[in-house]
Amino acid sequence: MKRALTLLSFLSLVLLAFTHSLLSEEKLKEAYYYIKLDKGKVRCVLCPRQCLIPSGKRGFCGVRKNIGGKLYTLVYGKPCAVHIDPIEKKPLFHFYPGSKAFSLATAGCNLRCKFCQNWQISQARPEETITYNLPPRRLIEEVKKSGCKVIAYTYTEPTIFYEYMLETAKLAHQNGIKNIIHSAGFINPEPLRRLCKYLDAANVDLKGFREEYYQKTCSGSLEAVLRSLKILKEEGVWLEVTNLIVPGLNDSPQEIREMCLWIKENLGVNTPVHFSRFYPAYKLRNLFPTPVKTLERAREIALSTGLKYVYIGNVPGHKGEITYCPRCGRVLIRRVGYTILENNIIYGRCKFCGEEIAGRWQE
Repeated sequence: MKRALTLLSFLSLVLLAFTHSLLSEEKLKEAYYYIKLDKGKVRCVLCPRQCLIPSGKRGFCGVRKNIGGKLYTLVYGKPCAVHIDPIEKKPLFHFYPGSKAFSLATAGCNLRCKFCQNWQISQARPEETITYNLPPRRLIEEVKKSGCKVIAYTYTEPTIFYEYMLETAKLAHQNGIKNIIHSAGFINPEPLRRLCKYLDAANVDLKGFREEYYQKTCSGSLEAVLRSLKILKEEGVWLEVTNLIVPGLNDSPQEIREMCLWIKENLGVNTPVHFSRFYPAYKLRNLFPTPVKTLERAREIALSTGLKYVYIGNVPGHKGEITYCPRCGRVLIRRVGYTILENNIIYGRCKFCGEEIAGRWQE
């Protein structure tokens, strides 16, 4: 029963759907990070965009609205996607391998990535999606029913449903449930540090290593993401990094080497790095999938810089999915897709040579 929602739990979620549009503005939750200005305007300071929002309007993300001079979140307790996933799908390879994560997302995003795989919800407004009525306490009840020990804030950009994520994460820790996030890292330092108190692990999409690429392809900022990565490391959150390699846009060996050297210097050689294969989607349907040789070259470059744990994603069955011991070279975790076939890590160490393996392993 831990591999999926029970029928009863699933039906209860279905019955809770379609309720978002019935809620009045009086029941909305006030946002945590904004500044009131004159003439009824507000400035959202949750993410680096610092949106200036007139009364009656929304910010760039589409889910934070100025109502009468106060900023409200339109998605508190209103996820549009609720699933149970293998934790390897996040992807997290060094955090509770083989476990299941109760995963959720709301509509909206503070980026505009042209290659987005979930654009149907990330680029939608809340009223354009079917939502579940799952405030934090009710969500925790559903997680317990499912048997999951982990909640994943994922699919879209969790930053934009910050209040919902933060309050749920607090309750999760009170109930012995871990919190993980898959994020683009486009968030301001103060709210990120506050969230880190309740985060156990994070996978951050480092989409490229050129400011121009971030601006043109994602409508974001590299500098802000690098800052977030440093903060997560400083705050002791288990951190893994994903780099989606898009052919012809961010696949130069020089750029990949510079990125890996930055990770080594600022995050450490034990930081797992996932090079993920691009498939045509959203506004980049004209491109071909990333050649496997390009991914293999990126992995070789990363290993040559001294990074210990480097993976290839979206190529099921490739040896780049396997965790190898950095000392003896033996197979520690053998994966095919999101399935674990073999695990030779015992109490955080290699079963064969005793090498300590960086990560967060199940008690």
